[in-house]
Amino acid sequence: MTRKSPLDDPVNAAHAWARYRQIMKVLLAATILTVAIAMGLLFAYNGMISVHFYIAVALGISLTMLLGGGLMGLVFLSNGTGHDESVDNQLPGKDEFWSPKDD
Repeated sequence: MTRKSPLDDPVNAAHAWARYRQIMKVLLAATILTVAIAMGLLFAYNGMISVHFYIAVALGISLTMLLGGGLMGLVFLSNGTGHDESVDNQLPGKDEFWSPKDD
């Protein structure tokens, strides 16, 4: 049986989600800065190659950073609120998975 999650408490959940949104805002600012620096360096060393190249690079950097950071933020949210401890993850014994061999 699973225990009650700390995120079931509205006050605790509001604090946790506010912290997650704050982390995501910082991540968004870091992503915008990183994309701007990358675009500047690419333009400085290569000139104007193609607008599609710059769009692809900007989208690739942005989506990679935001997806990775968002998932990592959810890991921090889950661990920081005690949500991980409320899950019963006891695996059944080996004998419960397979019946004994009668060879």
